[in-house]
Amino acid sequence: HVQLVESGGGSVQAGGSLRLSCGASGYTYSRYCMGWARQAPGKERVGVAAIDSDGYADSVKGRFTIYKDRAKNTLYLQMNSLKPEDTAMYYCAADPFLCGYQHIQRAAYWGQGTQVTVS
Repeated sequence: HVQLVESGGGSVQAGGSLRLSCGASGYTYSRYCMGWARQAPGKERVGVAAIDSDGYADSVKGRFTIYKDRAKNTLYLQMNSLKPEDTAMYYCAADPFLCGYQHIQRAAYWGQGTQVTVS
């Protein structure tokens, strides 16, 4: 049973930083593509970063960094220079086949989400 649990969201001022964490369990960690997606109020969920393709959406490129700690089975998203338009619910996602930030929003497995608010 795949489980993804996010943490690390919060409220920050523009220009600030946050680090999101996603603890993963229930599957062979290294065989799944993983990434982060976000959903702003009234908008569709979109992928922002994927660890396998090392890809980033243009909106976050140069500001966000995705990385993982294999020993801890944890995926991270370091977010710097945050902007008000980054305000959204952020979700960790995993899929055995879908890789890349362009596809992660269709992943099979999701965490519960963590809210990021930038003012």
